[in-house]
Amino acid sequence: MSEYKFLRLNGSQARDYVNQLANLRLTIFNDFPYLYEGNLDYEKKYLETYLKAEHSFIFLVLDNDKVIGATTGIWAKEEEDSLKKPFKNFGISADEVFYFGESLLLNEYRGQGIGKIFFEEREKFCKQLPFIKMMSFCAVVRDSHHPLKPQGYKPLDEFWKAMGFHKKEGLTTQYEWQDRGESAPTNKQMQYWIKTLDPR
Repeated sequence: MSEYKFLRLNGSQARDYVNQLANLRLTIFNDFPYLYEGNLDYEKKYLETYLKAEHSFIFLVLDNDKVIGATTGIWAKEEEDSLKKPFKNFGISADEVFYFGESLLLNEYRGQGIGKIFFEEREKFCKQLPFIKMMSFCAVVRDSHHPLKPQGYKPLDEFWKAMGFHKKEGLTTQYEWQDRGESAPTNKQMQYWIKTLDPR
């Protein structure tokens, strides 16, 4: 893994990489389970939240000058209301949550431990923020018999558990997007996972 370059960036420091980040999101999320049919303009707009935030973390993996992997995190208070509302409804203050955004890695680079590094790097960053008490992310819920589920597909639940996270039953939300091959957006159920930080 020594041939890869790791960049640890905050907010606007990642602006030079926004096009590569947006394209990486489109590539990865087009696959199952997200099946996301997006566009570059929307992705760049989405990333602005992270680029403008005071407490965001953007970790990039480069092979030569190409971004082949990335992960993000942000203080939930700086996120959009649609992300904060489920925490509020569940009795959790977004002020105390560090939200893990995406973990993106091209297929040919998987199986080398980079996914674990993504989680470790985000946790290191949020531990520098004394007001953070828990980390969280959400993942799409798909039918186990979905017709576009690839043969041999394994959900990441066991990996997330190994990283110290657990599924918070009842803490869910819905997001709308257009699935690959469909003509209109539909609502998708999203399940939140959390990990409580030890007192510091």
